[in-house]
Amino acid sequence: MTDPGMDAAPERSRRRRRWRQRALWLLAALVLGFLAWGFAWEPAQLVERNYTLSLPRWPARCDGLRADVVADLHTGSPRNGVDKLDRVVRRLEASDSDVVLLAGDYVILKVLLGRYVAPEVVAAHLEPLAARKPVYAVLGNHDWWKNGDKVRRALESAGIVVLQNQARELTLRGCRFWLVGVGDLWEGHPDVRGSFAGVRDGAPVVALTHNPEIFPRLPARASLVVAGHTHGGQVWLLPGRPSRRGSHYLAGPIVEGGRQLFVSPGIGTSILPFRFRVPPEISRLTLRSARTGDLPPPP
Repeated sequence: MTDPGMDAAPERSRRRRRWRQRALWLLAALVLGFLAWGFAWEPAQLVERNYTLSLPRWPARCDGLRADVVADLHTGSPRNGVDKLDRVVRRLEASDSDVVLLAGDYVILKVLLGRYVAPEVVAAHLEPLAARKPVYAVLGNHDWWKNGDKVRRALESAGIVVLQNQARELTLRGCRFWLVGVGDLWEGHPDVRGSFAGVRDGAPVVALTHNPEIFPRLPARASLVVAGHTHGGQVWLLPGRPSRRGSHYLAGPIVEGGRQLFVSPGIGTSILPFRFRVPPEISRLTLRSARTGDLPPPP
């Protein structure tokens, strides 16, 4: 008489092997999908996100001012050539923003499978935008690594105002304020004191810089600090959207000690041409005056 348990054992073993094979096929499909998403699909995307920021020391007369922010163009990184730059420019031209702020890194130093695009080419593609609306810029670490003075000359020849440790008084739609450009933390020899020394009166201040890690060093006089550099981390696996990684600033609006920072997730990539759940973004900021009761004490 045959033992039923002896017949069942090989069948259980066969079922386990089938389940392992299916699990491995599923894992392989997930890995391939992840790689295809991150290397091929997402870096080619371009999203536009609206943010409304309630700012300290932002007067009522400036309420509703709109600024488009773009950082880390890194033109020449994979899926991010001059055709993508033209898409960015067309979107910015069509926007109802009052000003465009460029937060550095227009060229690439090293990115896998990337192709270097000269700053003169990048600037030529940005020139139609500068002809339509005011465009202000700072330089990033990649720009300095590839000859910052050359990048600056190219941008300025296209009508873009580059602020290197400088303050510029602006009047946009009846709003008078100061735009302060602070040099890149790593390579731009930032001069915080000298940058803000150019602010000659009590008008509100927006600070533009590349690396957000300089934020704690900037005076509270700035109603808003705008930065880039991080690419939003390029990869985000957790729920929600990235804002910090440990003590580091990653993306979006961040309030710290009653002060306001905005970090652009950027357009291109560096080192690895990979993005996952942090798509290339044009950030549209609407600047609102905080209620008097919400304002921190003056510095």
